[in-house]
Amino acid sequence: MGLHKYRPLTPSLRWTVLSDFSEVTKHHPERKLTVAKRRTGGRNMYGRMTSRGIGGGHKQRYRLIDFKREKIGVPAKVEAIEYDPNRSARIALVQYQDGEKRYIVAPQGLEVGQTVMSGPDAELKSGNALPLKKILPGMPIHNIELHRGKGGQLVRSAAMAAQITASEGEYVTVKLPSGEVRLIHGDCYATIGQVGNPDHINVSLGKAGRNRWLGRRGISRGMARNPVDHPMGGGQGKSKGGGGWHHPVSPWGKLAKGGKTRRKKKYSNAFILERRKK
Repeated sequence: MGLHKYRPLTPSLRWTVLSDFSEVTKHHPERKLTVAKRRTGGRNMYGRMTSRGIGGGHKQRYRLIDFKREKIGVPAKVEAIEYDPNRSARIALVQYQDGEKRYIVAPQGLEVGQTVMSGPDAELKSGNALPLKKILPGMPIHNIELHRGKGGQLVRSAAMAAQITASEGEYVTVKLPSGEVRLIHGDCYATIGQVGNPDHINVSLGKAGRNRWLGRRGISRGMARNPVDHPMGGGQGKSKGGGGWHHPVSPWGKLAKGGKTRRKKKYSNAFILERRKK
């Protein structure tokens, strides 16, 4: 798990810093655990563009990840660590004693040959999934469920980890990587350990073309457009909104910085004890 810097033989290589993929042990996915990933180009079911800047890129297949960890009490052996083009973390191919194979999000330090298990009686070690009420406060956790049986929804990106700060009654207090402190039911499952691939934040793609390979197209700034194309377009020189100051907004006039998008009366507001740090 490290980074590879390149000699500046070309202008783009001068800034290129990529993962060396030293932790990856298998370079072709398990075909039965993948499905076709269809292209949208940012368009919805009616053919209308709803997400700009999407298109092109290398063909990919989606890896089916076991976020639920529902095989209780059955040990599984780690067969391989793989690259996943759909997420920043690495994934681990595990094989259960009954022969079934599944993918899980690979925590830091997980190696081929190790054994992982899920269930309330599992050992408190990295890669094992347990109910939150069975995990000791202060231990790093990831892949956290919000609703029992739905599967992990929180803390799944590279290098992420949350912490249990307190346990009282049916609920457990969890501090998330964003700084948000939240109540989650003690029966919800979480996986012990920090998500792997911590060097992901230091990767520098080096050139615009590598972004295109990932399916990301360039987008021109609103201020660089004409008034007909964007609320912040036009004006003499670099001005926001055709001469006068205009708060940054989307092409459809929605506030782009700091605008509230969460419903005021959402049911889960009662479970958020402290908002994320701004």
